[in-house]
Amino acid sequence: MDIVDKIEKENSKKRLPEFKIGDTVDVHVRIKEGDKERIQLFSGVVIRRIGGGIRETFTVRRIVQGEGVERIFPIHSPFVEKVVVRRGGKVRRAKLYYLRELSGKKARLRERLLTKDERELARKTVAGELEKEDVEPEDNPGTEEATEPVEVANA
Repeated sequence: MDIVDKIEKENSKKRLPEFKIGDTVDVHVRIKEGDKERIQLFSGVVIRRIGGGIRETFTVRRIVQGEGVERIFPIHSPFVEKVVVRRGGKVRRAKLYYLRELSGKKARLRERLLTKDERELARKTVAGELEKEDVEPEDNPGTEEATEPVEVANA
């Protein structure tokens, strides 16, 4: 393992948020103002995911006072506290750039109905009730290391 892989492994999140392109999400972002720190919410539609590994990012778009605002978040950033899926979107594209030209009701996406497991996981994520049994370890057949359950901090 070279030095870059080691640094990437140390700085990557153990439990990644599960969302897809087209989902309406709430991104909880940690903001520093002077010596104070607070959580700010950014709500919108995920229009793209790009990159891989620790460099993976996703773009969230929302409309504020009639103007489209897009913000790019690194998935592994320590400033992204959590990503909560509010509504699943049914799409047939990998990138939703066409939403930039649409406005009003035309910019809406059809709702993808969540499975029972997805709804239960989303409810527990919002309520902060994830238990050690609910967190599944990653399946890496090549590694012999024991994985420890991840504790979820209540924010």
